[in-house]
Amino acid sequence: MQNTFYHNLHGALVSSEALHHVVAELQESGLEYLLLQLQEGEFEMTDAELKRLQNVMTDSRSPMVYADFRQEEQSAIVPHPCIDYQFGSLRDDFDFGPLVLLRAEDVIEADGYVNGDWVDDDDAIAYVSDLKFAAWYQLRLILSLRALPFHINELSYTFKPVADGGASQFDYVNPRNCEVQVEYERVVTQHLRDLDALVDHRQLADGLTQDMDGGVKVSVVIPVFNRVRTIADAITSALSQKTDFEFNVLVVDNHSTDGTTDIISRMAEEDNRVIHIVPEETTLMIGGCWNKAVSHVCCGHYVVQLDSDDTYSRPDTLQMVADAFAAQKCMAVVGSYSLTDFDGNPLPPGLIDHREWTPENGMNNALRINGLGAPRAFARDLLRQHPLPNTSYGEDYAAMLRISRHYRIGRIYESLYNCRRWSGNSDAALSLEKINRNNLYKDRIRTIELNARIRNV
Repeated sequence: MQNTFYHNLHGALVSSEALHHVVAELQESGLEYLLLQLQEGEFEMTDAELKRLQNVMTDSRSPMVYADFRQEEQSAIVPHPCIDYQFGSLRDDFDFGPLVLLRAEDVIEADGYVNGDWVDDDDAIAYVSDLKFAAWYQLRLILSLRALPFHINELSYTFKPVADGGASQFDYVNPRNCEVQVEYERVVTQHLRDLDALVDHRQLADGLTQDMDGGVKVSVVIPVFNRVRTIADAITSALSQKTDFEFNVLVVDNHSTDGTTDIISRMAEEDNRVIHIVPEETTLMIGGCWNKAVSHVCCGHYVVQLDSDDTYSRPDTLQMVADAFAAQKCMAVVGSYSLTDFDGNPLPPGLIDHREWTPENGMNNALRINGLGAPRAFARDLLRQHPLPNTSYGEDYAAMLRISRHYRIGRIYESLYNCRRWSGNSDAALSLEKINRNNLYKDRIRTIELNARIRNV
């Protein structure tokens, strides 16, 4: 390889000591570039393709370059596009693809900071030096302070991955991975501190604690489009709640065409707690449907989420959520949920309680992860002041980040909610194109939030 030191990290979990040894070898080699392999498998890259990456690094003045690639799948070669890195791309599982090219002098200098070999007297940045797993994550955050990693949307090499190891989107909440998550949190917390974007939990404002002025205290919000198979279960689950206060169910029917509308209408006739809302607009997505419910005259003081294909797992879910608002003096509450099949049978990993959220640092660590849990509940008046984005992905995450900047978010670690996985579920079998689109949008949300926190607005 042309003037390039190559090393296989054998995965993204790397210790500070192991990375330091790689950098020592890089320094000794005197080579100009470091090519890191982040995923197990075999790759093919021509001299011309490598030279192209090096030229882009020079022209872009970025310390790190990554590219789209060709992936071998079942004897076929298919394109694998990546997404652009943004200022808010703080997810520890950001997909760079299996290869990244780094400028050697920047890597050596960053490693020197981490290991205390030298310090910039004018602008010293503190790093974590005793990492067992998150050294690569820290390195790329350090480099991003100089210039953002540059994405080349060109198919720049061919990669044949090893057999799928069975990784799950829920691996990061698996209790066995707790130590890894703690390290990632330490790293992102220090990064936010370096950016002057860290939220101090001691400065968070209290939520509403006064007595409600009668009427509906809690509204369950169910946005729905074409869920004829599941909507009755969801509404029945909400109506079955046992509370010491008045509640209702706001079903925002986004112009369903499969019989869902008839089911909602019938249930609304049978129980006046069901408020059937059909928007005039035909352009609303999930966030827009939420805004329609929150602005409705029948909306209660607190709004609690329920997806149209899920159910509450216990009859006191709403009571527990309402009690949490008062006890924890918060403006939003996030519960815990259990993964089940369509019939309610448990699916691994079971309970998703997002214990990586802590009252002291959850509002900062939230910028590193892709979601906060369910069911989600909000103070109505706050959502009226800060409406949800009119999207069907990430709208709740955007709201929670915005709230956590200034207010406490309450947590309930008991299972309140059944998240049902079935063939018609919106999260089933997402294409790479949709995964990339979703991740790009959430990174954009993080970028907006990160900039706001830096400006302290």
